[in-house]
Amino acid sequence: MTRREFINQSSLSIGAVYAALNAWGFIYPAPAGAFDLQKTDKTGKVLILGAGLAGLAAAYELEKLGYQCTLLEARTRAGGRIWTIREGTQETEIGGEKQIAHFDKGLYLNAGAARIPNHHELSIHYCRELKIPLEVFINMNEAAYFYAEGQGTLANQPIKIRQLHADLRGYTAELAAKAIHAENLDAELSSEDAEKLIAYLKAEGDLVKNNQYQGSERRGYGFAFGATAAEAPAPAFALPDIIKSGLLHPAFSNVGEYTYHQQPTLLQPVGGMDRLVEAFKEKVGHLITYQAEVKEIYNLESGVKVLFQNNSGKTQEITADYCICTLPLPMLKKVKSNLSGDIQRAADFVPYMKTGKIGLQFKRRFWEEDDGIFGGISKTNMDITQIFYPSYGFTNSKGILKGYYNFHERAVRFADLSLADREKQALAEGGKIHPQYATEFENSFSLAWHKIPFSEGGWADYKANDRKLYFPTLLKADGAVYFAGEHTTYLNAWMAGAFESARRVVKQIHERVQAD
Repeated sequence: MTRREFINQSSLSIGAVYAALNAWGFIYPAPAGAFDLQKTDKTGKVLILGAGLAGLAAAYELEKLGYQCTLLEARTRAGGRIWTIREGTQETEIGGEKQIAHFDKGLYLNAGAARIPNHHELSIHYCRELKIPLEVFINMNEAAYFYAEGQGTLANQPIKIRQLHADLRGYTAELAAKAIHAENLDAELSSEDAEKLIAYLKAEGDLVKNNQYQGSERRGYGFAFGATAAEAPAPAFALPDIIKSGLLHPAFSNVGEYTYHQQPTLLQPVGGMDRLVEAFKEKVGHLITYQAEVKEIYNLESGVKVLFQNNSGKTQEITADYCICTLPLPMLKKVKSNLSGDIQRAADFVPYMKTGKIGLQFKRRFWEEDDGIFGGISKTNMDITQIFYPSYGFTNSKGILKGYYNFHERAVRFADLSLADREKQALAEGGKIHPQYATEFENSFSLAWHKIPFSEGGWADYKANDRKLYFPTLLKADGAVYFAGEHTTYLNAWMAGAFESARRVVKQIHERVQAD
């Protein structure tokens, strides 16, 4: 690896990717601003398919405007992919076995959405309006670990994130400073500018004589010092060892530190993400018909007709002036309809993320007691991908770790295992980072979103061509049918996307009613 290649590679860990994506217009902020639609005497009947966040928010806003709403929800619960696993939670995956959560009372796993960035103003707006207290979600914690399985002296052992970050920052600064003096970066700098840049690099990288990086207190110490021991920073890892051990792999990139949506400090509702769902249910829960699986959707000459199967297996029919369909596209493509060919093609061809999680309950919060980790994420190139530490219940006796959160092929491999084997593999791989797993583990609950009934995917995983071909169609009404959900926004996988889509269709319907 040349100096230039190393500097380019290291830029992945100091934010250059985000800056480039932002400059090219590939990052879309969450919407903001008041929802200022005016209530009038002209309203109508709206049928909402799905009681996830988009459906709940749409019903909530339409009710304020005086519309008559009905929500059909196929599950026995509201919230969709806003799903918090607690004691007694039950689920049976497609082709899987029944699973019941045995978590202790007060402990929980946010199986779906779990984080709110500070700039997702609609998500924060609804928490504020519905009086849901928020607390900090620690997304980035340098006390957590990197674990690279492979070759090299630093492989196959947990490495504190702060150590690696400090060393990479130092070596990057050292190489840049040396390259500037050697006039080896192609760009022309005046001698005065070069010295100013070197002064910055010395401070940024803790460089010493001859612009060398030899480690610093930033990476921590080999022992706890205090009244009886003087500070002595642990020596830096050698740069070749870092490279050879695979710790520059994208699996260890600082997603939680430098990207726009994944910030070091995020927010979460106190008590679990389902607090948001429960607050909406207090407002519009009486409008929901549960265990109502949509089977057919038809635009009529005036209005819309929907056929659904109720909890006794009988087919029922309901009509309305308008319909808001929030069904995930893998569900919509199973529904018989007279919707346009463009809508049906979008449902057929927009891919969804395959992703899975497991909650592991431990009888002792060893990550806090033994490792000093309070919140944050450890990352690895093993199939578990990452371990999330809870940002609630600090210093309590027990806790739940998110023992894996993986995607694509890794998620498929875990999903294809039995529940017992998922648990076994999560414990085996996670135990390489935390040996305490073996003695402290109590129970688990795992899920594969692409096998969860009525979801069959984590979120819409648009590729560039999909966005061009199918996305615009989903933003327009098809007769009396409108489409909402995170898949109808650029904020895929985020609650703010669901909220944005709900507001968009409510505005479209209200303006259409007022214009008639």
